[in-house]
Amino acid sequence: MNARPVSRVLGTEQFSLRYEVVDSDEAAVRSIVESTGFFHDYEVDIAVELVQERLRRGDASGYYFAIVEQGGSPVAYSCYGPIACTADSYDVFWIAVRKSHQRHGLGRWLMELTEKLISAAGGRRIYVETSGRPDYLPTRNFYERCCYHKAAELPDFYAEGDAKVIYVKVLARE
Repeated sequence: MNARPVSRVLGTEQFSLRYEVVDSDEAAVRSIVESTGFFHDYEVDIAVELVQERLRRGDASGYYFAIVEQGGSPVAYSCYGPIACTADSYDVFWIAVRKSHQRHGLGRWLMELTEKLISAAGGRRIYVETSGRPDYLPTRNFYERCCYHKAAELPDFYAEGDAKVIYVKVLARE
């Protein structure tokens, strides 16, 4: 897709975007995800593994990224990809904003951008999943504000008392 936005001003802050990962993104993604305070160490490791897989295999990995930078330093990112064996369904595997940059519209902008990238790639349905734990209520509220609808809740999926909550958004055909 050639018409990708490359910069954005939110408030008084200037942000730029890039879509290819580089070696330094392993540390950047680790830092962003850790800064949120939501994830276990093994979950942080998985976020970094997706960067490593993209670096190793490129498009064949099935992982695509949108990385938001401020002054050349990554402050947020999304990772998404097509769901195998589906016609036009995609997962958003990760969307994370450095804690110091949250609550200023950056996450919503990044989600909207990710949706446009998925749509341009032929995606029609987007799925996101998150925890049902009480401390994840802000995350679930974020998805709902972005017009995602709860499609399923799988009790005790991650652990006793920790449900997997699956959201979906159907994109309009252009």
